[in-house]
Amino acid sequence: MSERFPIARSPIVPAEPVTVSDGWEISARRATALLTLTDCTPLTKLQVRAPVFGKAETILGVSFGRAARGADGALIVGSAPGEWLLIGPPGRGQAIAARLVDLVARVPDELVTFADLTHGRALMRLNGSSAAELLANICGADLSDDMTPDGAALRSSVAAVATDIIRDDRDGVRSYLVHCERSSGQYLFDALLDAGSDFDTEIDGFRTPGI
Repeated sequence: MSERFPIARSPIVPAEPVTVSDGWEISARRATALLTLTDCTPLTKLQVRAPVFGKAETILGVSFGRAARGADGALIVGSAPGEWLLIGPPGRGQAIAARLVDLVARVPDELVTFADLTHGRALMRLNGSSAAELLANICGADLSDDMTPDGAALRSSVAAVATDIIRDDRDGVRSYLVHCERSSGQYLFDALLDAGSDFDTEIDGFRTPGI
């Protein structure tokens, strides 16, 4: 039987049991381990490009290498000089884009572009006090508190994949968002699980709003 409505699917195969939420096929598994890995690909992801140190950067309020929540709750990530990633709950693409249209109107003398990357990128969350130790097995970046505190953002190789790493602690627990090209999503997810085999890592299903 054909589906009545289109279902969006992550490049990462969801762990059983599987359900549909906000138009996305997701895992409904609930983990009990202290270290968990969640496929967060359904989150809205918009990329913004604007001049370095320009007015748009001032309005966004986040500099390169940092991440912070905006007034609407979206996570604004300074992923590269003159480049930002805005992450919000599933289905918020139009709302976040409307905010960016307003930003463009406020800086008519600057070239500001944005694109919705939601379906073109994979995003996962590694959550738990041992998350940095797990990442250290497959990433050469210094993830110590001094170098990458909560709210830090960097681009590095993780399991030989070009990856954005965003430290986004939850309720005082160390947590990282890991963002990569869609084509690398399943490989990177599996690599993180393999690296976490000594840490009793479990898959935890996605839960809205998820950010």
